[in-house]
Amino acid sequence: MWTVWGINPDIFNPNDRVIAFLQDVLGEVMDVFPSPFIHIGGDEARKDYWKQCPEVQKRIKELGLKDEDELQSWFIGRMNRFVSQHHRRLIGWDEILQGGLAPGATVMSWRGQEGGIAAARAGHDVVMAPTAYTYFDYYQGPPASEPLAIGGFLPLEKVYAFEAIPAALVGDQARRVLGGQGQLWTEYIATPRQAEYMTWPRAAALAEVLWTPPAARSYEDFQRRLRLHLERLDAMGVHYRPLDVSKEDATGPARE
Repeated sequence: MWTVWGINPDIFNPNDRVIAFLQDVLGEVMDVFPSPFIHIGGDEARKDYWKQCPEVQKRIKELGLKDEDELQSWFIGRMNRFVSQHHRRLIGWDEILQGGLAPGATVMSWRGQEGGIAAARAGHDVVMAPTAYTYFDYYQGPPASEPLAIGGFLPLEKVYAFEAIPAALVGDQARRVLGGQGQLWTEYIATPRQAEYMTWPRAAALAEVLWTPPAARSYEDFQRRLRLHLERLDAMGVHYRPLDVSKEDATGPARE
């Protein structure tokens, strides 16, 4: 386990021994989890060591590759073939697009939606998970009044504004978007209680916008129904973030 912030510069050496080890690990994962998708990560892979390592540079030349990005693509391709042979589908973060993507692989777009758009246009299935709308480790209000978080700002209303299928995709390309996903990374989250606070009620907003056609969405109606749903969370003992007090609430109007 790494004990400092940032991106670990260590990276797998894509030699045959390492590939065999990783495929053995994936084999055990597939024995445990029956899911059709197997997520292999692939994000934030710094290639500094690859550029410095004579063995890796030799591997690039032997394979006839142009650079380290193409080596990553080749590496992902080896994993994709292995997963496919076990009748599963490989999925990874949008960095797996670098250097070209293996046929059949699915992209999870987190650095905005651009990677997902590019993947869909290239004929790949996509899960939209952009930081601006789906990262629940971001602040929900002014930092001075919220638990310490990694940064960013993602209030409930912005989650509800998320559109998983961007306007840039139409027809068959739009149908490549399988849906969206919310993320809760826990570097700054020390307890399950804090994790619940960061998750709810934002997860409810994300679920509704992913499952409801745009024409049927209404943030005002969602807020009204959410108040009843929070009573269910209270009964379950879920430590959610309280709703912000609106001007209307502050003046104390009559409620239904």
